Amino acid sequence: MPPFASNVVELTQALVRIPSVNPDGDPGTDGIGEQQCALYVADFLRSAGAEVTLEEVEPARPNVIGRFPTHPSANGSPKPRILFAPHTDTVSVGGMTIDPFGGELRDGKIWGRGASDTKGPMASMLWALYEMRDEIPSLPVEVHFVGFMSEESEQLGSQHFTKHHGRYDLAIIGEPTSLKTVFRHKGCLWADVHTTGVAVHGATPELGVNAIVKMAKLVSALDTEFREILAEAGGEDEWLGASTINLGMIQGGTRSNIVADFCKLRLDIRTTPGLQRAGGALALLTDYVQRIDETAQVTVASEAFHLDTDPENGFVQKLIAAGASLTGAPWFCDAAFLAAAGTPAIAIGPGSIAQAHTKDEFIAVQDLEDGVAFFRRFLASLGTKNPGLK
Repeated sequence: MPPFASNVVELTQALVRIPSVNPDGDPGTDGIGEQQCALYVADFLRSAGAEVTLEEVEPARPNVIGRFPTHPSANGSPKPRILFAPHTDTVSVGGMTIDPFGGELRDGKIWGRGASDTKGPMASMLWALYEMRDEIPSLPVEVHFVGFMSEESEQLGSQHFTKHHGRYDLAIIGEPTSLKTVFRHKGCLWADVHTTGVAVHGATPELGVNAIVKMAKLVSALDTEFREILAEAGGEDEWLGASTINLGMIQGGTRSNIVADFCKLRLDIRTTPGLQRAGGALALLTDYVQRIDETAQVTVASEAFHLDTDPENGFVQKLIAAGASLTGAPWFCDAAFLAAAGTPAIAIGPGSIAQAHTKDEFIAVQDLEDGVAFFRRFLASLGTKNPGLK
């Protein structure tokens, strides 16, 4: 029996009760970092027969990697490799109306931070692997697992993994997708727009130049005209809709009695494959901003790729045959970073994305059990035909 759990419900509860909040921004708790969660997952993987490695990406923030044993193939050739890959961090617990680490079982649901994103999906994956531990070595694939740190900010875990572990034949990223196969999702550009001014005493503002006032003109233009330009440039994607922009944060000035000599606006632009083909969001944004204010500057805070995996991939077809229909998503995840490094990747898991990051996050017990059944069904199906063929 694996440590501290006798079923997928207890496993989910155990994971939720381990604080593993991403330290970026305002975590809302002292329980930051993924180490304790990774150590628990490591013990679970060992109980399922996997060889386990902890790779520290940042101090006390490791990826946890499990490699299940495999028998040689009949013809002696290397087996295709598949990767189960949820993440171990969660978003902030600030503003939650329930105990974020309670893992309470109530009304047929498990409540707490990460229940849906992604400790519940991770538990379904892990429990399916545990139940299939005797069959996995005989499958015509190698089965590996990784719990990524830092998915909720910067995606350091998936980027580190791709640099050190090569490509796989499929990566199954754990996210709450209602057990649908997300084969295409938007990319994300976080960019900062900077305006500058001349600081003078607030009693004589006419002698200075106010960077906030300059930014106000850009805010209005970005929220109206540029929003339309962005949507038109990338076109309407069949699965994703149009590219979008959100004006997320703004800061400027130092005191109320000083004319502001700087202002910074943080933008969140969600991009479609069509926009990337049209030259990308950064070039479009930079050109537009400098047409409105030639002294303004645009810098990149972070950029994540879009995902566009071939739905005819043999493993993806196995997921569909197991009951996971295709879908797209407006969000992004670790799948894009593995895909960019040459690994076909999709996102899938039980639970709804509508519950992710909410003040009263939960996942239904039935969804967890359905997730275990699905992942078992998928793994079992891999032995029916060569899964590497289209």
